[in-house]
Amino acid sequence: MASSDYIELSVELQQLISAEEANHFSIVPKSILENTYAFYIDDSRIQEINTVQQDLTLLYDRSVSLEPIDKNVLQKTLSIYYRSGNEHIELPTGNTNFLEGLILEARKINASDIHIETYSKDARVRMRIDGHLIEKNKIDKSDYAELINQIKIKSKLNITEKRLPQDGRIEYEGFDIRVSILPTHYGENVVMRILGKDASNLNIKSLGLGDKDLSVYLENIKKPNGIILISGPTGSGKTTTLYATLKHVNVTEKKIVTVEDPIEYTLKGINQVQLREDIGLDFTTALKSFLRQDPDIIMLGEIRDAKTAQMAIRASLTGHLVLSTIHTNSSIGTISRLEDMGIPSFLIAETLNLSVAQRLLRLLCKDCCVKVNTDPNDFPSSFRDTAIELPAYHYQAKGCSSCYFTGYVGRSAIYEVLNINGDVAKHIKNGTIEKASEHIALETLPFKAFELLKKGETSLDEIYPLLIQA
Repeated sequence: MASSDYIELSVELQQLISAEEANHFSIVPKSILENTYAFYIDDSRIQEINTVQQDLTLLYDRSVSLEPIDKNVLQKTLSIYYRSGNEHIELPTGNTNFLEGLILEARKINASDIHIETYSKDARVRMRIDGHLIEKNKIDKSDYAELINQIKIKSKLNITEKRLPQDGRIEYEGFDIRVSILPTHYGENVVMRILGKDASNLNIKSLGLGDKDLSVYLENIKKPNGIILISGPTGSGKTTTLYATLKHVNVTEKKIVTVEDPIEYTLKGINQVQLREDIGLDFTTALKSFLRQDPDIIMLGEIRDAKTAQMAIRASLTGHLVLSTIHTNSSIGTISRLEDMGIPSFLIAETLNLSVAQRLLRLLCKDCCVKVNTDPNDFPSSFRDTAIELPAYHYQAKGCSSCYFTGYVGRSAIYEVLNINGDVAKHIKNGTIEKASEHIALETLPFKAFELLKKGETSLDEIYPLLIQA
């Protein structure tokens, strides 16, 4: 079905051809008849139609019909449905089956996750790109079980176990895939997280910290002991911040040990341990062992429970710098979370050096974003009540070939950095930290998001969920 400026394709039609074929021939599927494939073709290639038709007939071994369509319409359709990667990636394997093709495509378009899901009558594949899920394939129910078994075999999981969740890993040259299998009402669902091993391009100075926050952060990671906690939801970039920090402090004079689930990057000179809760190697057990390894810096993948929090406090008190993540919505929320875990407020004030909250926001495509006048009613009422002066205009996402018609190119991290200095420590001990947030000059995540909007770097739609929390 054709819309005003691009052709809407069902998932079934999308699967008819690959992204390479679509872009090579400048075609998109129109319909599938019993003995004929019909395609739209770029109208600037009218002189080549006969040649392209012959090539496609040989390729698909059936009759092919071609219908010219406006070049701009076809290019937008290609950008939406058939992204082509900028680099050539080869998987270390022989015949490329459906599973390996999915992994190859995900790598090419920089997807972070592959979701394989089954329902009552069908199954589908979605990929997460820049934080958003896009449906890519439909799968016949008759083929679904075989696909799941292929994934289980590659990730060394039990193919006969269909009642319990399983976690595994697939290793390739240059990247790994973390596999999570979850039994559901209609069968097993799979999420495959693509993990890059190469940490060489990580740089703490290019993460998105402002000059003031970066100065505070660098000062605190030089301290010989204490705790630095990074908070935020899944997919907010916490792990990247931790690895960039480890890379920065990784010098010959320091011994660094980590326990992670999973190990997402390998860093030379750092002793990294993979969590194995199935054999009793959890964060608490690993941390106890670490303290006998004479480390200077300890990194815990996550503080999940009271025992781990208590061990982290103990490690910091005995002269170690501890880095970790925690699931809270704000830097002050981290303090409340530790208190909920039973950590006394005076110990938090004494050991916590820095509480950092972060988020990832999509950045507007500079080639197509649109300037619009500001309507105060478009902002959340809670944010309007903060008396922050709204800009006269801002920018909205539109979409063009440069951004695959999403309106966005890339993402940037924003940070809320709470330095636990003298005044802040007093408020923590007195239990008044939440009420004192306005008096400690804390630049919050909503404020940072709003600053990006004013600079024209992101849209109101992208930051709206954060503004609600203001």
